[in-house]
This record gives sequence, structure tokens and C-alpha cells, in this order.
Amino acid sequence: MEFTGFTEEDFEVFTIDGLDARMDALKTTIRPKLEALGEHFSPTLSALTGNEMFPHVAKHARRTINPPKDTWVAISSSSRGYKMLPHFQIGLWESHVFVWFAMIYEAPNKADFGKTLEKKLSSIYKNTPKHFVWSEDHMKPGAITHKQLKKEDLRLLFERLQTVKKAEILCGIHIEKNDAINMSANEFLTEVEGVFNTLLPLYKLA
Repeated sequence: MEFTGFTEEDFEVFTIDGLDARMDALKTTIRPKLEALGEHFSPTLSALTGNEMFPHVAKHARRTINPPKDTWVAISSSSRGYKMLPHFQIGLWESHVFVWFAMIYEAPNKADFGKTLEKKLSSIYKNTPKHFVWSEDHMKPGAITHKQLKKEDLRLLFERLQTVKKAEILCGIHIEKNDAINMSANEFLTEVEGVFNTLLPLYKLA
């Protein structure tokens, strides 16, 4: 399937009450688009990273009561999963689309990655675009814009990755819902490709 762009209906999925009803809508409305994005960007990211990359669309299979508040496709260097590895994500909350490089709490080498990030602090601080955002928890929709951070704030994020068991690091962009709806499919794909190119140095460090 070809990616056709996001619509109001995609974001409205997260307002549907009840696990089963929301999951049904998610499967028919958003999941095909995430699958298309995964298939589109896996070859691109394989070429960029030098590793074969595989898409993983969130299944939300463990949920029994609470309906998902967000959903995503993750792209990693393993066909078996992504949570233990540095990876890229494209996904949606009700309010926005996110495009991330992510190292989440399951990754066994995140403390080492935190040390590497701390060593490269100056260049990361200088080279991250001002409108990019950082997050320390993929379960929350909020994030901090790079331009709001002092270098010391970023260092503390990297230090936390080394010392706190549940710590995570995510960097990328948020595209507000209305902006995402107003983008053509090609505009969105071009934007995401640019973001992945910008995030590549973080992936290489990991």
C-alpha cells in the first residue's frame, strides 16, 4: 500500500471509547498507513545506516482494559523486534505526529550510550536543529524543544540515561495535528526523510 497522508479521522481514533472499538478503528484506519510508512522508510534507513532495517507496527497486544493513546511504526536492525535496540519511530497521538530516533528503557546498552552522548555533548548541542524536541519517556506525549534547553539540561538528560533504570532518550520532531493533515503525502515523506538524515549521527553513536 502507498502512504496517502494523514486525515482528521486518523487522529479521531484516539477519542473512541473502549478498547475493542478503538483497536478496531486503529487497525482499519491508521495501521495500513503505518505499514506503508514502514515499508517506505525501511530501504531508506537501510541505505543510511548500512544495516538492513525492518519495520514493526505496534500491535498493542498486551492491552486488556485501557485503549492505546498513541500508536506507531518502529524501524530497527532486527526482524524480531526493536525495543532492545536503537531505532526510528513514526507515530501519532491525538494531538500530533512524532518522528523519533529512540533508545527506550529495554535497551541493555543505554548506559553506555548515555556516556557516549555525554562525551559528544558539545557537538550534539550545536548540531541539533532548534525546532527538534527531546523526550525522556515515550509513554508521554510531551517533549522539550531543543531551543529551550541549555547545554547543562541536555547533559542531565544524558546522565539520567546512565543512572536511572527506566530512563529513555528520544529526539526528533513533533508535527501538530492540523499541520500533518494539511501536508500532502509527498510533503510528509520528504519531511520525515530529512529528519531521519538529521538523526543519523545519533543512531551511529548508538
